[in-house]
Amino acid sequence: MGKKMISVKTVVAIGIGAALMFVLMRFVAVPSGVPNTNLNLGIAILSIFAAIFGPVAGFLIGFIGHTLTDLTWGGVWWTWVIADALYGLAVGIFWKFYRIEEKAFGVKQAVIFNGVQIAANLLAWVAIAPTLDILIYQEPSDKVYLQGLVAGGLNIAVVLVLGTLLAIGYSKTGSKERSLKAE
Repeated sequence: MGKKMISVKTVVAIGIGAALMFVLMRFVAVPSGVPNTNLNLGIAILSIFAAIFGPVAGFLIGFIGHTLTDLTWGGVWWTWVIADALYGLAVGIFWKFYRIEEKAFGVKQAVIFNGVQIAANLLAWVAIAPTLDILIYQEPSDKVYLQGLVAGGLNIAVVLVLGTLLAIGYSKTGSKERSLKAE
């Protein structure tokens, strides 16, 4: 039998992560004052799941969670879905450096995690989403770059506080020793 592309544990994490992201984005959205831009607690869930389960999980959680949210608002804004998916991918690429599953998430790992999330948020929300909005939807550049700056800044703050606290808390649970194992 060949090597699995993705574990059952990761598939379950994708489902749970996407559902949590959807609920937080849809029902705990706090308006920022900039049209169509909210303080998004779902970004912390996306970040922590990507940091624990890696880039495939991060990408799919961002894609599915944001798509479900947009579908319930009346239409999918694909440029922002893509930005969230790429954000999850970027955070997940460095998952082994965070050492959350090893119960070793300390100051060094928090600095790495937050450095990566800041860079990924800036890339996703200040570069990718607004640029795609202009190219695909012919949106005015001043509008979408303002939305991107606000979304990116809010996301950075949420992940810096809530995402880091979740990573510290999860790391202290001893999850690796208590995880389900195949027999």
